[in-house]
Amino acid sequence: MNRFAHSCGVVLTVAAIGTFGFTAAAPAQRATTFEDARNQMVDTEIVDAGVKDPRVIQALRAAPRHEFVPPDQRRYAYFDMALPIGNQQTISAPFVVAYMTEQIDPKPDDSVLEIGTGSGYQAAVLSPLVKDVYTIEIVEPLGRRAAQVLRKLKYDNVHCKIGDGYQGWPEHAPFDKIIVTCSPEAIPPALADQLKEGGRMVIPIGQRYQQTLLLVTKKDGELVRERLLPILFVPMTGTAESERKVQPDPAHPALENGDFEQSIADEPTRPAGWHYQRQLERVEAADAPSGGHVARFANDERGRSARALQGLAIDGRKVPRILISMRVRGRDIRPGPLAYQVAGLAITFYDANRQPLGEDQIGPWQGTFAWRREARVIPVPPAAREAMVRIGLFGATGQLEIDQLELKPAPGRP
Repeated sequence: MNRFAHSCGVVLTVAAIGTFGFTAAAPAQRATTFEDARNQMVDTEIVDAGVKDPRVIQALRAAPRHEFVPPDQRRYAYFDMALPIGNQQTISAPFVVAYMTEQIDPKPDDSVLEIGTGSGYQAAVLSPLVKDVYTIEIVEPLGRRAAQVLRKLKYDNVHCKIGDGYQGWPEHAPFDKIIVTCSPEAIPPALADQLKEGGRMVIPIGQRYQQTLLLVTKKDGELVRERLLPILFVPMTGTAESERKVQPDPAHPALENGDFEQSIADEPTRPAGWHYQRQLERVEAADAPSGGHVARFANDERGRSARALQGLAIDGRKVPRILISMRVRGRDIRPGPLAYQVAGLAITFYDANRQPLGEDQIGPWQGTFAWRREARVIPVPPAAREAMVRIGLFGATGQLEIDQLELKPAPGRP
């Protein structure tokens, strides 16, 4: 039987509190109870980010995310971020869960297949919205733990299975809706076959660190695809991995679309290659340092998220240090209400188990300034196998423009 090497979950973890990128979490973490924190997180990071379906919003308010994370992570449960859950896996960020749930348009009579149980949180959100949830997890310890939590919390219409999600769950097919929370390079044929006529599937498709979330509808037996947004999930391995044509090159790390000349199809103001975009536009600039477009972050509300991120493969054994350089321009940039809410760039390194190894930063940037070059040589931990680059205002106000952003191996020893 083909098996996934990894279970499924969005890769959006951040290394440590008190650094760039935690603007969304601060209000929630000042709340006195988990319920207060959950409601504040939903208000600021789900509703304000554009999720509109009232049933989905209520499901996020009701799902106790802190029950689905390890005890040492519970203080971060209502940050809008992924968290490690063991076995090299993460629990997806709440916004991603809400967005994917809304896209399948869940109905009370639906039978839904989820590929990648992970912590069980996505299944818990789906449970009150549909008739039955059938969820599959390949990593046995995760699958058993999730099933135990779901039973304890009385999600009685969630049915759990340990197995290979690439094959779907034919005994209960066809399904009205399918949610896939790991990324193959192409849609698995079994999932296409098990989607009911008129059904909807949401699935991240693409290369290891460059994926697009698709909404797939079956019409007259054919799959109609709609591109939703750039996204970053762990890969679907097993058969899906053996069929993958493009593999990452950790010995030659680089960023995609660092000059922001490429846009998402049919959305010229959104840069391709960058994930989890908030308050970001790709705009024309006659004086752009590279090409004719720049990335512009603009925020007039102190503490509000304004960011984007990109993941990449990097092997610290082969790349002892990297050079990150860019051009930046600022207008009236002021820090947010908390010390870490400042404009800048941060890079976090992760080991083979997706545990954070540490972080380096460029910035912070303040005030008004013309185009200037920012660059730094950064050591790479020998255990590093992945990295996450984040750029933005992160709760600061004003306008930040970035162009000609480049990451490459630096010569010499660290």
